[in-house]
Amino acid sequence: MIGMGGGYSVKAYAPHNPAAVRVKVSTSTQNIYVMEGSRVLMAVQGCVGANGATGSGHYTIGEKIKQKRRASEPDAGYPMAYWCSWKPAYGFHEGFVHPYPRTHGCIRMHREAAARFFALVRIGTPVDIASSQPEDATAGKTVRKLDQSRDPDPPRSFMLSQAWFKDPAGPLLIQQ
Repeated sequence: MIGMGGGYSVKAYAPHNPAAVRVKVSTSTQNIYVMEGSRVLMAVQGCVGANGATGSGHYTIGEKIKQKRRASEPDAGYPMAYWCSWKPAYGFHEGFVHPYPRTHGCIRMHREAAARFFALVRIGTPVDIASSQPEDATAGKTVRKLDQSRDPDPPRSFMLSQAWFKDPAGPLLIQQ
C-alpha cells in the first residue's frame, strides 16, 4: 500500500553541489531523473498527466510543502506529501504510480521516491519536462517499474492523520 512502505526502495545520492541539481522528466516513459551535471542522483518512475496534461517546458521548483493536503473537492484533505511545485497547482508529490499517464497534470511518485526527491530539490531547482530525455537510453533502463493501479487506499483515518507524513526509515540520501 502507498504510504506504508510496501517493499519498494529507491537509492538517491546526495549532491556535491546542491546548486547544480536539476530535474528532467520524460513524459513518454514517465521517468524522473534528478541530475547533478551528468551524474544521476536518482532515477524513478512517476505518473504523469493523462492526455498530455503535464505539458512540457522549462520551469523551476517554486514551492516545497512536506505536509500538503488537497484543498479542492472532491476529497479535500487527501494527502499530497512532499509537494514540490513547478507551476501554480502543478507539482511533484507522493501518490499512486500507474504504468500509464493518469493524473490531472501533477507528477506522482511512490512515497520512497517522493521523500528523497523532496530532499534533493530546493526552491529554484530547474525542471525540464519533455516527451523524452537523453537519460531514457541510459539511466532509464535501470528504473524499476511500478504498477500501483490496483492497490487499495490506506485506511482514511491513517491518510488524514499526521502519521501519514512520517519520512521513510533510514537516511534519505546516500553520501558518496
